[in-house]
Amino acid sequence: MIRAGRVRVNGKVAHVGMSVDPEHDIVTVGGRRIRPAAATWIALHKPVGYVVTRRDPERRPTVFTLVPAVPGLTYVGRLDVMTSGLLLLTTDGTAANRLMHPRYQVERIYRALVHGLPEARARRALEGPIVLDGRPVRVVRSRVRAASGDRLDVLLTLAEGRYRIVRRVCEQLGLKVERLTRLGHGPIQLGRLPVGKWRYLTKRELSALDAYRPA
Repeated sequence: MIRAGRVRVNGKVAHVGMSVDPEHDIVTVGGRRIRPAAATWIALHKPVGYVVTRRDPERRPTVFTLVPAVPGLTYVGRLDVMTSGLLLLTTDGTAANRLMHPRYQVERIYRALVHGLPEARARRALEGPIVLDGRPVRVVRSRVRAASGDRLDVLLTLAEGRYRIVRRVCEQLGLKVERLTRLGHGPIQLGRLPVGKWRYLTKRELSALDAYRPA
């Protein structure tokens, strides 16, 4: 359509490779104005056993079987197959990249049921410096409480999303993870969303995400 001269930008014939600002430029095709579709944002409570990919060579169930079939929908950061909790999906690729990029230090909140250390030692270990792959882990907050038996309930807020980072941190400190759930990603919280269910983000949540879109 561009090569045929049917596309115009601000009244001028477009050419292949040119850039447009969909918020300010007027784009027409065959004389009809084209407006950008509103981005779709979905919060999913990912269950254990589901993989964060569209197709799995091992034929395990994927998270995309749990949400609407929206064209261009992609996930915002992975959760491993044995981790449950909040997974954001969107058609807004720019905002998704900013939510995942280390530069922006977007907070992720995790709750882990662990064992392997006494409560006091685990608390001191999480409060001290932690280094993975030669780089310090950005721990924003940590809370350790006794759970049943010798288990501990750990609430951990990180300002990064390296691969399997919570499990790797716990392993380095001598803690064995029995259950791991992500409770929050950036300004979005899991809340009371049931396991395996999804919802569209609210207007308030979408406004909070504006900080992660380019100005």
